[in-house]
Amino acid sequence: RGGGFKKLYRDVDFKQNNFGEVLTVLSVEYDPYRNSFISLTQDENGIKKYILAYEGIKIGDKMKIDQAVPIKDGNRMLLKNIPIGTFVYNIEIKPGRGGQLARSAGAYARVLAHDAGQTQLTMPSSEIRLVSSEGLATVGIVSNASHREQVVGKAGRTRLRGRRPHVRGSAMSPVSHPHGGGEGRGGIGLKGGPKTKWGKKAYGVKTRKRKKYSNKHIIQRRKTKR
Repeated sequence: RGGGFKKLYRDVDFKQNNFGEVLTVLSVEYDPYRNSFISLTQDENGIKKYILAYEGIKIGDKMKIDQAVPIKDGNRMLLKNIPIGTFVYNIEIKPGRGGQLARSAGAYARVLAHDAGQTQLTMPSSEIRLVSSEGLATVGIVSNASHREQVVGKAGRTRLRGRRPHVRGSAMSPVSHPHGGGEGRGGIGLKGGPKTKWGKKAYGVKTRKRKKYSNKHIIQRRKTKR
């Protein structure tokens, strides 16, 4: 990484925990630090702040924040008061910490069940996990779901994003990389599979700790292709 166009950070409010607040959308804007859009909102006291925009947002829309509010895109409430089957985003793992789950473009989680102070969610990765029912979540889907269809088009755009060229290991000499050397466009020639530049296995290696603290909150692991 390196270079890239200079960017100004937008201070986005992921907490949105002022109960009784009603926000009005003033504008929908591009944010260089995330793949979804953000919206500039204003509350009844005239205080302005940025929040994540939901799919289908329009200027003039109103969003309510409270313990229990009508099920409408953009409204934010406690998870325990959200009906089963509802799509939600910007979900708190622990109450008061702010939204941490389902925040990227087109992301959402589905509410599966409420039980013993915890809520079951199906995550965008297909993982089923538990979070506190006292945490907040916003109804709807994060904006800019078509982001995944975007075509970069040329190398210059990648450079402007701060990504420098990446040389393939098979194009290097055997001194520089385990995949290097050989005549013509030969294979990597390794029985153990692809390796990193430092000789470690590149694919299929599990990096998650076996005794990670969050294991007890995961009911079903995500489905993988490998």
